Amino acid sequence: MKQNLAHCINRGFNSGHNMSEKRLRCFIPVGGHAKRLRPLTHDVSKPCVRFLNRSLIEFSMVPLAEQGIRHFIFGECGYTNYSNLFDQYGEGVGFSAKYKISPRVHIKHQPNLDDLGSADSYRLNMRYYDVNDAVLVVQGDNLFDIDLDDLIKKHEENGALMTIALMKVKNTEGYGIAKLDEDMRIRRFVEKPPANEAPSNLANAGIYLLSSDVRKEVESEEVKGIMEERRRLDFGFDFIPYLVDKGLPVYGYELKVWYDVGGPENYLKAMHDVLHGKLNIRVSERRILPGRNVWVQGYSGESIKRREEIIQKIKEHRLSIDGAALIGRHTRIGNNSTITDSNIDNFCILGEHTNVERSAILDAAKIGDYTDISGSVLGRKTVVESTREKPTHIESASVIGNAVHIGKGCRIIKTRVNPNLTIMPGTTYIDKFLKNHEDIVQLAA
Repeated sequence: MKQNLAHCINRGFNSGHNMSEKRLRCFIPVGGHAKRLRPLTHDVSKPCVRFLNRSLIEFSMVPLAEQGIRHFIFGECGYTNYSNLFDQYGEGVGFSAKYKISPRVHIKHQPNLDDLGSADSYRLNMRYYDVNDAVLVVQGDNLFDIDLDDLIKKHEENGALMTIALMKVKNTEGYGIAKLDEDMRIRRFVEKPPANEAPSNLANAGIYLLSSDVRKEVESEEVKGIMEERRRLDFGFDFIPYLVDKGLPVYGYELKVWYDVGGPENYLKAMHDVLHGKLNIRVSERRILPGRNVWVQGYSGESIKRREEIIQKIKEHRLSIDGAALIGRHTRIGNNSTITDSNIDNFCILGEHTNVERSAILDAAKIGDYTDISGSVLGRKTVVESTREKPTHIESASVIGNAVHIGKGCRIIKTRVNPNLTIMPGTTYIDKFLKNHEDIVQLAA
């Protein structure tokens, strides 16, 4: 597949829409505040949120780079999005070395230009970097499996100006929905329609293959008028409906695997499914249990020793791992603990008699004895105090921000807690969003 794609890129496209691109660029719009996944995104750009021991955006970038894409542009809007992504990925040298991508990946970043939405960010960056090639647009916070050779082939055969990846969904609310004809051409596109008005169950996956001619459309006077009137130019709300209504050749391409890692429920469902093999998580270490998706990461002598300790505990029935699990480097888990369908990130310390079920604990967290965590996400450097006499329970899609300190004997149920807050011992919160110290004091009272 990689050789075929490289051949396509080198020879250029020739689809009847004047496509003569010599290189396929990948544009990743990173705008907005990712409110659905707060508080994990309170102080971190969503594509940099930890997921299965790496940043979310790498699940998009790695398979694309392995299929031949070498040029990425991050359309960052806002200081946090830019600073997080630039500081972590720079020009792409470290990313290329980490995943052994050769020749290396090149990453460009949006300069300090304000945009009015994802399509406007595309417009600004294509103009700034004078990109006249075909562009693949993907979201940095989604998980997907896509065959680029096949996508390009279908795009060329259809003579498409734009090809949109689609996924069948049960609940259409919250998505852009496309109505297709028998040839997969999109005849109608509606962004986030009410359920009873959705024209189909095919949702926009936020992956677009764009002809170079799209740049002419996005810079046209008609589109300029849309921006001036709406003060917005979003792919889903504005630009795709404009192209479809104008009668331009916009086609659909159906995906088999795609996850919108939006709210905590989606995050945890995606984690569970990926752990169970629905998407290749590219874990290089051998599974530690025969025939089961259970990994403990680590390369150094110290981390290998920690892995061997975990294996020995399992053999001696001092630690139980049920279902699938990914455990990071240098993580320590106390005796008589149970891990079920969960991810424990690097440098975590879990006490004795802890129970972690269908949950994610991000790096450097410290979890006390007898803590029970189910269906929840705990941020980086979280501290949870708990004892046999005063156990702490965190459950039901709770999301704990980075560096939160939770006292002994607390019950956190369907609750979100902003970063750097302290939860007093023995308190209970049900279906709350604790945003600051005043919220905690008032609710506790």
